[in-house]
Amino acid sequence: MRTGSEPATARSALRARFWLSVWGLAWAVFGTAAFALAGRPGWAAACGVLWLVVTVDMAMILRHIRQGPHYQPGHDVPPYRPPENGPTVPRPPRHRHP
Repeated sequence: MRTGSEPATARSALRARFWLSVWGLAWAVFGTAAFALAGRPGWAAACGVLWLVVTVDMAMILRHIRQGPHYQPGHDVPPYRPPENGPTVPRPPRHRHP
């Protein structure tokens, strides 16, 4: 059921994001090494930049996981309740066409 407060109460699947970043990290490391050994410095640099981005993303994900159930709730934490006073962001006016 949609309540209109989904952007304010959305939760991310941090463990899934973590394992996807592990997969990306493995491929970035492999690509960097393979292109460096093949004598392709441009592609090796591109994979190295990707390696850096994935590492920073993984650090952020691990930080959010370690912050506790507010950021990564388990099965025992109920979903957030929608705001009592409605959405905090004003909605644009609805136009009705005849």
